[in-house]
Amino acid sequence: MSQRTLTIATEIWPLIKPFSISRGTKTEANVLVVEITEGSQVGRGESVPYGHYGETMEGVCAEVESCKKAIENGISRDSVSRLLDPGAGRNALDAALWDLEAKLTGEPIWKLAALPKPTPVITAQTISIEDEEGMAAQARELSSAPLIKVKLDTKHVVSRMRAVRESAPGSRLIADANEAWDLELLAEVAPALAELGVEMIEQPLPAGMDSALASYKGPVPLCADEACHTLKDLTKIGERYDMVNIKLDKTGGLTEALNLAHGVERAGLQIMVGCMVATSLAMAPAMLLASFAEFVDLDGP
Repeated sequence: MSQRTLTIATEIWPLIKPFSISRGTKTEANVLVVEITEGSQVGRGESVPYGHYGETMEGVCAEVESCKKAIENGISRDSVSRLLDPGAGRNALDAALWDLEAKLTGEPIWKLAALPKPTPVITAQTISIEDEEGMAAQARELSSAPLIKVKLDTKHVVSRMRAVRESAPGSRLIADANEAWDLELLAEVAPALAELGVEMIEQPLPAGMDSALASYKGPVPLCADEACHTLKDLTKIGERYDMVNIKLDKTGGLTEALNLAHGVERAGLQIMVGCMVATSLAMAPAMLLASFAEFVDLDGP
């Protein structure tokens, strides 16, 4: 094996327009890019440090840098989990090692992972939070989209969703509260959302405060996002949710994401594949999970 080298870089990508969810507004994507070179081949991976999970760009870069010697000494992809906890740093390394392995062996990653060959898929396109008129305008721009994901907070939930539905009558709709609601609000709005054709509500209650969902029975299926990062989180998910949103920055890469996907299937739940706000480099490994998914939400680029 040739000597490896590891390089780390950060990139800032201005967004075309602000992107607002219940926790705040982003105007740019801040991403970490890792490259692992061996001989003439370069494996690349990208991730997004996420402040809501206690991550900073500086901290994640330091985590990856701490693995430099092990990576350059040839540590295997399966061993990276012993060096770093799940998160953005491990995701970037995992993706770069998958990419490098594929290039060194001449085999595509889907074959190395014993997955179906990727095919074109429909991704949700996301409407961020504005007033009703603004969200209706976003929906009109996306009115030909087969699947629209609508970000919501606690205000005007039904009227905002109705404005979207009226502006995009032919689109399938899913909703994402990003932990903003409580059980009372969920129970209040769910029947109206069902009437508007909303097919799934993502993470309505805060993770860690969602035990009440075990006794909740509503008309719209619920999807765990912040409540489920890795396979070890799956224990109580089945009694609270119908679906799990798998994101590589939560699992720490494709390796653990595949473990989680198989675990979710064994639990009899459905799968959504999601992303942070990042470039197509971060979406590429996530695309390999699309064959598991009821919903694909990889519109980050």
